[in-house]
Amino acid sequence: MVEQEPVDFVKIGLKSGIEIHQQLDTHKLFCNCPSLLRRDEPDFEVNRRLHVVAGESGEVDIAAKHEAEQKKQFVYQGYNNTTCLVELDEQPPLEINQEALEITLKIALLLNCEILSVSQVMRKTVIDGSNTSGFQRTVLIARNGYVETQHGRVGIDNLNLEEDAARIISREPDKNVFRLDRLGIPLVEIGTSPDIKSPEQAKEVALYIGEVLRACKVKRGLGTIRQDVNLSIKGGQRVEIKGVQDPRLIGKTIESEIVRQLDLIKKQESIAEVRKANPDGSTSFLRPLPGAARMYPETDVPFLKISKQMIDDARKNLPKLRQDVREDLIERGLSEEMINLILGEGLLEEFEAMILVYGKVNFVAKVLALWPKELAKKIKNAGEKITIDVIESLLERVSKGRIKEGEVYEVMERIAKGESFEQAVQVKRVDLREIEQEVLKLLKEKPGLSIGAYMGLVMERYKGKVSGKDVSDILKKLIN
Repeated sequence: MVEQEPVDFVKIGLKSGIEIHQQLDTHKLFCNCPSLLRRDEPDFEVNRRLHVVAGESGEVDIAAKHEAEQKKQFVYQGYNNTTCLVELDEQPPLEINQEALEITLKIALLLNCEILSVSQVMRKTVIDGSNTSGFQRTVLIARNGYVETQHGRVGIDNLNLEEDAARIISREPDKNVFRLDRLGIPLVEIGTSPDIKSPEQAKEVALYIGEVLRACKVKRGLGTIRQDVNLSIKGGQRVEIKGVQDPRLIGKTIESEIVRQLDLIKKQESIAEVRKANPDGSTSFLRPLPGAARMYPETDVPFLKISKQMIDDARKNLPKLRQDVREDLIERGLSEEMINLILGEGLLEEFEAMILVYGKVNFVAKVLALWPKELAKKIKNAGEKITIDVIESLLERVSKGRIKEGEVYEVMERIAKGESFEQAVQVKRVDLREIEQEVLKLLKEKPGLSIGAYMGLVMERYKGKVSGKDVSDILKKLIN
């Protein structure tokens, strides 16, 4: 079997960019409804049909026309206490969510963007049924930013704040059913320049932007972030690939699409289109590529004005990125193992809170991240019992001298096995005179060992029932 030669990305003229949509963790963008996805049965349904309209240029967008030709009916499900008339397009939108705007400004600053002082909210024609109004509201907040990578700088073309679409519940030949709980959740949309020249660089950019987003107040979990890839090669047309969610699949998806496009160019069949990313890295057709004809001004919302004071306030409260946090933790004396554990488990906020209770950073890291993980491996449902409240209470008792550091693991183990907190903290301690007798016995049976070796034997014998300091003091007294 002949191995296929690696693709020369420079030679084929690869140009690629990434577009990321991330939900923000706040109420909806143009109303006060909560950004809450619900699983219970909806209270009501509304039936609609949507019609295509011309954009600001006076032309009808090709993608909107494609959707209109489907002639589908749309059913919208809602709730009496978390759905409002704005979401049903029966009432004008309220003023833009200020918290969402503040979060977006921080993201813009972290991505080195120029923030616009005045901007116009726009309507983007969307008639696939996912918006009751037939359009999505979006506003340009910043532009001309950049991300530094190992392979060169990648520009940030635009950073928009917009509303998420309704959630699809079912698709049928003649109708689609949507739920309005997701409609209007604030999204930040980040679009890079077509500066990405290789799959490796695309992955690096995606991971860095993801780190910036996670440092800010954004939603976490499935469906809260959506990632698309735009790419073209010499002689071909631009293709937008929707739903490249896993950064590990970015490279494979780009390489697969390059192979497909090279084949189309040979056949002189290359067309601009939107495609869907498949789990195996391949892509499939969704619709024609939309153009600028689908955008026109939102007349129900005033111009968005961003003052210098707002930008200065955002700059003063910028969150630290992962690398900055790592350097700070190193300076504070936390070991590399504990740093990886705290950051890997996403426990930084909890760690900072526990340090205020008890100031020994490495011990707090063990109690918060290492020991619960160890206990979860050997005791079923240990994680449900070793809660953050339990950890805080244990550290408070250590801080006040009511239990010793060496006793904490045993207490946690007893709680994980089902004992109440009050039962578990009644640790049976060993009389120090008994420890002295044990040390004298060891000195006689195993002469010539180091203090560390004797200490290890004693600590193993009295797991959690005596502190390391007490054993060390006894050893120093008896050996010296």
